[in-house]
Amino acid sequence: MRIVMLCFLSCLSMVQPTDLSETEFCGLKNTAYQSGESANYHVYYTLAGFFVFGGEANFNVNTVKLNGQIVHHIIAEGKTNNFFDGFFKVRDRYESYIDTASMQPLRFFRSIQEGSFKKNEVVTFNLAENTATSQKGTFKVPQCVQDVISSVYYARNIDFNKYKTGDKIPFSMFIDDEVFNIYIRYLGKEIIKTKYGKFRAIKFRPLLLKGEIFKGGETMTVWASDDANRIPVRIESSISVGSIKVDLMGHRALRNPLSSLIRQR
Repeated sequence: MRIVMLCFLSCLSMVQPTDLSETEFCGLKNTAYQSGESANYHVYYTLAGFFVFGGEANFNVNTVKLNGQIVHHIIAEGKTNNFFDGFFKVRDRYESYIDTASMQPLRFFRSIQEGSFKKNEVVTFNLAENTATSQKGTFKVPQCVQDVISSVYYARNIDFNKYKTGDKIPFSMFIDDEVFNIYIRYLGKEIIKTKYGKFRAIKFRPLLLKGEIFKGGETMTVWASDDANRIPVRIESSISVGSIKVDLMGHRALRNPLSSLIRQR
């Protein structure tokens, strides 16, 4: 579902980077994920003051060939459950083909079905020319640009030990034929209890763009596992009609031991 994707893919406010150079986000090496990894999440909405299960999202990483090149193919799918289908049926699919060396996107695809609204988008990135081509034309993009899927997996490789609480970590993302200069704010580390279990976690907040779903500002909080995987384990956010909570519920073939897990439920 789109809300789940927005949580994970950090549809953030367009801001000018401060505190840190955007170039610090370039040149990271992948040590956090691998081909074969999958993760399942449940999303809960507030309804009459209670959190109610509303749907799920699944993220899968595979290795394929794109134009003769070995790449990571990441698929993210979200859907509402039978109960919420009656109000607003959602079937969303996002795909990113990522260069295994630079972790930059080579091709991005999304197919959105949300109620009566449908949208399909294909973007091809030319890393040598720093361009992105969609159905609406070719656009100049900065070096190290990410799409909404690749940005999540790239960010999992950030060494948060380099930063102080309150630091902003900026990067560029291309979506809807625009480049957004965005950041996440690092908030330190803490222990978090989720539907899956109790974790030592890295905490941060993206600055959200005010729109139909989100209220805007730093209203979303993300907790990622404080280990070499840095996989999101809990997301909470205020939305226009209440709030949501998203929890990791299952995983397979993580690249590293999930050593941040203190106790599983």
